[in-house]
Amino acid sequence: MSNTKLDPADVARRIEEDDAADLFVLDVRNKDDYEEWRIDGSTNVPIYDELLEYDYSGLEEHLDDLPKDTEIAVVCVAGITSARAAEFLREHGFDARSIDDGMNGWGRVHRQYDLEERSGVEGVVQVVRPGTGCVSYLAHDGDEAIVVDPSQYIDQYLNAADERDLEIVGVADTHAHADHVSGARRLAGELDVPYYLHGDDAGDLENVTELEDGETIPVGERELEILHTPGHTPGSVSFRFGDALLSGDTLFLRSVGRPDLEDGAEEAVREASGQLFDSLERLTALEDDTVVLPGHFSDESVRPLATELGDLRAEATNELLSYVGDGDEQAFVETIVESLADEPANYNEIKQINWGKEQPGGDIEALELGPNNCAAN
Repeated sequence: MSNTKLDPADVARRIEEDDAADLFVLDVRNKDDYEEWRIDGSTNVPIYDELLEYDYSGLEEHLDDLPKDTEIAVVCVAGITSARAAEFLREHGFDARSIDDGMNGWGRVHRQYDLEERSGVEGVVQVVRPGTGCVSYLAHDGDEAIVVDPSQYIDQYLNAADERDLEIVGVADTHAHADHVSGARRLAGELDVPYYLHGDDAGDLENVTELEDGETIPVGERELEILHTPGHTPGSVSFRFGDALLSGDTLFLRSVGRPDLEDGAEEAVREASGQLFDSLERLTALEDDTVVLPGHFSDESVRPLATELGDLRAEATNELLSYVGDGDEQAFVETIVESLADEPANYNEIKQINWGKEQPGGDIEALELGPNNCAAN
C-alpha cells in the first residue's frame, strides 16, 4: 500500500487505542450519507459531488478549519474522491492520506479480542466489526473451536483459528440475521463441519444441524449450552459457555433485539415482544457474574464488549432491561412498539439469502454496508 493511503484496520486500531488525538478523520461524503453512517469522531465537509468534478473550491474554503499539526485521514465512499482531496491537502502543506476503499473498506474491518486477557472469560475470542456494529465469536477449548455468528469474510475466522492452533469443529448462527450476510454455511461447508441453527429460523436451508433448547454442542472438553430465546426471531438462541453468555441479538449492553423484522404488523410485533420479554426474564435469572457477550453494539466504545449481568441489571443504561427486572411486560412492549427505528438496510434481501431462499449476487458485500439498526430502541 502506498504511503498516500491508510489501511482502514489501522485507523480502527488508532481510534480504539486512544491514538485519535493524532488523527483527524475528514469525511467528504454528502451530508445525508454522513449522517446515516459514519466513523465516530469524524468531521464532515460535504464536497463529494464537487470532488467528482475535480472542483476543490469547497475544500479550499475549509483549509483554515483543518489541523496543520495532526495527520488527516480522508474518507469517502470508495476511496476515489478522498484520494483527490488528500492530494490537494498535501499540496497545501497538510499531512493527509486517504482511507483505502473508503467506507466500503471501513465496513470490512474486523478486530479480535481474547476475552481471558481482558475480561477474565476463558476460551472466547470476540471479533468486532467497528464499521457495522456486528460481533462474532470463537468459543474454544483445547485445540477445538466453534465459530458463532461469523460474517461473510470467513478468512477472518480461519486466520484467527490458525493463529491459535485451533481446529474449527462447528459453526453456529444464533439466529437468521437481517443486518449482515452470514458466512456460517460457507465456512462450515469449506471445513466439512456441522452448521448449527434453530429449526424455526432455518427457512429453506439444507444441511442444517438444528439446535434444541437445553442441548449442548461439544467443544474440546467443554460444551456450549443452547438456550432458546425467541423474540428477535422465532429461532433466536443464546449460548452459555462457562460463565459467558453469548446472547446473540436477544440482549445487548444498552438495548435488546428488535422484534419486528419477521413481521412488522403491530399485533405480530406485540406478540414477539412478549416472547422476547419471557426470554430476557430467563437470561436475567442467571448468575450475577455471568458475562454478557452481545451480537451487536451501537456506540459503545468499551472493548471488548463484555459486561457482567449483575452490573448490567444495576446500571441505568438499558431501559428495556429495567422493565424486565421490574416484571413490567406492558411497559416493555409499549416502549418497543413506540420507539422502533428504521429497519436495517436491505434487510429483506439479506434475510432471504440467510434463509436460503435467494442466492447471493455480485453486490453481496455492498448489501450490508450502513448503520446497524438491530436494536429495539
